[in-house]
Amino acid sequence: MTIQATFNHFFETINGRVASVLFWSDHPLKLPIILLVMVFGGLFFTISYGFVNVRLFKHAWNVVRGKYDKEGHEGEITHFQALTSALSATVGLGNIAGVALAISLGGPGAVFWLWVVAFFGMSMKFSSSTLAQLYRRVSPDGSVLGGPMVYLEDGFKKQKPKLKKVGKGFAVTFAFFTIAASLGGGNMFQGNQAFELLVSQFPALKGWEWVAGVILALAVGAVLLGGIKRVGEVTSKLVPAMCGFYCLTCLFIIMTHYSMVPGLFQSIFVQAFNPDAIWAGGFIGVLTQGIRRASFSNEAGLGSASIAHAAAKTDRPVREGVVAMLGPFIDTHLVCTMTSLSILITGAHLDPKLAGKGAAITAAAFSSLGSAMPMALTIAALIFAYSTMISWGFYGEKGVEYLFGKSYVSLYRVFYVCVAVLGPVLSLKHIIDFSDLMLLSMAFPNIIGMMFLASKTRTLLAEYYAEYMEGKMELVPEEGEVAADLEPRPQEI
Repeated sequence: MTIQATFNHFFETINGRVASVLFWSDHPLKLPIILLVMVFGGLFFTISYGFVNVRLFKHAWNVVRGKYDKEGHEGEITHFQALTSALSATVGLGNIAGVALAISLGGPGAVFWLWVVAFFGMSMKFSSSTLAQLYRRVSPDGSVLGGPMVYLEDGFKKQKPKLKKVGKGFAVTFAFFTIAASLGGGNMFQGNQAFELLVSQFPALKGWEWVAGVILALAVGAVLLGGIKRVGEVTSKLVPAMCGFYCLTCLFIIMTHYSMVPGLFQSIFVQAFNPDAIWAGGFIGVLTQGIRRASFSNEAGLGSASIAHAAAKTDRPVREGVVAMLGPFIDTHLVCTMTSLSILITGAHLDPKLAGKGAAITAAAFSSLGSAMPMALTIAALIFAYSTMISWGFYGEKGVEYLFGKSYVSLYRVFYVCVAVLGPVLSLKHIIDFSDLMLLSMAFPNIIGMMFLASKTRTLLAEYYAEYMEGKMELVPEEGEVAADLEPRPQEI
């Protein structure tokens, strides 16, 4: 048995056992339990926080622009760097490959459920990042440990002392799945899809999987050694540039076929509730594909992004929460929608030769603009994969630090880099199944735990919103402005 076959068999066994325990109910439709948890969680937090994703949407953009940044606040990175660090782990192959897989397996209707999950997911991200800021642990050297594993333990101790053992159990479970997810969706999946695109452009590279894996691993290791500050510096430059290129390309495809757009939107809405027989699984299948791919793409409800947001410089936990909720909007409502329309316009998902190949479907859509565009997409995908891998490497580090202490972080980094070598080598099916299972497993302890802690978040939000509406928040002048120009004033509803 070859090394590749051995690893593929290992992941196939793990996937089957975890899925049978955690995900599938006895319902005759095989309705995934995680679907119910995420749908209920999204509704719960959105309603509980009074549609914060709508009320403070405009304010969130001002925070990201640095209007409220101040030197001297505890933390390691700015609001903007925190957002780009979190986006670097979401905007990327989850958009390029994940959306293509959703449409390929679930049809156009899966796009509608991507939107729905992202809308309600904004409130879940607000909740997790606010709690991550509230309960973060700042070391004497200024480094920050935060995220669900911290707020689930410390939050339960302070708010639900009788259930502190439950909180500790949630925290340990989350940290374990975070480490596993960092190795799957945050690492191997990225390398796998990036190499697939490379081979599609350079067929001669077939057989060089190990070499590609080693090169990618070394590049990831070089940044991870610098910690979150290095990650923030790199992603704040890479993510906006690559997002800009990718979105402009998609927009060009859409604008040159603008007459098709109304019909495509109609098919998305119709197929969401009444899918054609050609899409496997019917309504439940389309719904499941939308939720799985949305969760993989924007990580709403998983709590992973709050690990990066916990490191932001601020003295107001809610302020970083409103920044975090922009993640699903940018990732799904903007980038994923443009990807979806580009694929549906070109019909790339209907090519039987590309069935289930993810990134190759998007590359085929880009090829409608000329033979050079798939090459440009390949370059973008490589950079997206790289930025995602370094961000998820940081997430995994924090899981290790929580469970075992800082002394084991270096060992994890070495292991993470070694696993990166396997990405181009292993089967996509086994990698994506493992990635989905580990990522979605994070949602169980996080969403359920946040519900217990929601009363504290709701109180902080009410205080923050009242201050915002009364115009009492101090703004920081930009270059060319004076303080008088920014005199606080009541906000319009």
